[in-house]
Order: sequence, then structure tokens, then C-alpha cells
Amino acid sequence: MSLYYATMDSPFGPLMLVATPMGLCRVGLPGEGRAALEEWLARWVGPVPLEENPAALAAAVAQLREYFSRLRREFDLPLDLRGTPFQQQVWAELRKVPYGQTVSYGELARRVGRPAAARAVGQAVGANPVPIIIPCHRVVGADGSLVGYGGGLEVKSALLRLEGAL
Repeated sequence: MSLYYATMDSPFGPLMLVATPMGLCRVGLPGEGRAALEEWLARWVGPVPLEENPAALAAAVAQLREYFSRLRREFDLPLDLRGTPFQQQVWAELRKVPYGQTVSYGELARRVGRPAAARAVGQAVGANPVPIIIPCHRVVGADGSLVGYGGGLEVKSALLRLEGAL
């Protein structure tokens, strides 16, 4: 298997995009660091070398640029998501949260049929390998407060402001 990567600028710093031949498998947020990204790849994909290949990620870069320019509200990209069945279920439900809206962890837990599992849902949200594409930034605390985001609360706040949710 081959892994391709490209970097792109975003309003809050560089993003690192990684894809397999099947689709986008990882979006590394600013500050995440290459070591953390490679640790994730080793765990979920295996010890496969990364090959810089912007052409393989051109569609993802283009769609993210459109999103940051407020020209795109949904992503239409092939994804190669690596996670547990429960994580996959949570991520599928996250993709249904509309642009410019938010959902609480508790509500998301209810939507996946596990109303008492808000913490487990929070862990699955935190394990989202393709933030922004799967909009984990749209998940907020029960009182609407901004809590937890791998890229930091400043990035979460910026994404929600971009969408008009704040």
C-alpha cells in the first residue's frame, strides 16, 4: 500500500493531508506534529512510507480551500477511514450535522442509539482522523460551550465562526 501526503495553508496554519489509494485517511491539524501523525499512521495503516504527492490530494486541497472561502458547505471526497465500528458509527452521524449548526455530545450519543455513552462518543469524536472533513468541530458541551478539539479551542472557534455558528 502507498501513502501520499500534501501540505496546505489554512487560515489557522498548515494542514497535512494523507491518503491511501482508497481515499483521504488523515488530516493533521496545525500543532499536531509529524511524530503524532506518523504514530497514528503506524497504528491504523501500518509501517508504510509517506510519499509527497500533491496531485493525489488535489481534490481534497481544492475542497478545503473552497470551504475556507465559504464556497463549500459539504465535502465530497473518497475517504479511507480507520477506526473501530463504534467510531465509524459516530463519524457517520457527525457527517449529518449541518454546516453552521452544532450538536452536543449527549445528543450525538442519543443519535447513535447510546444515550448513556456521551463520554464514549466524546472519545470517538476526538479520534476523528479527518477533522474539518468530518465536522467534529460542530460538537459542543451540553450548555453550548466549546470543549475539546484536537487543534485547540481557537481553531474550533474559528471554524464555527467561519460557518456562522458562533
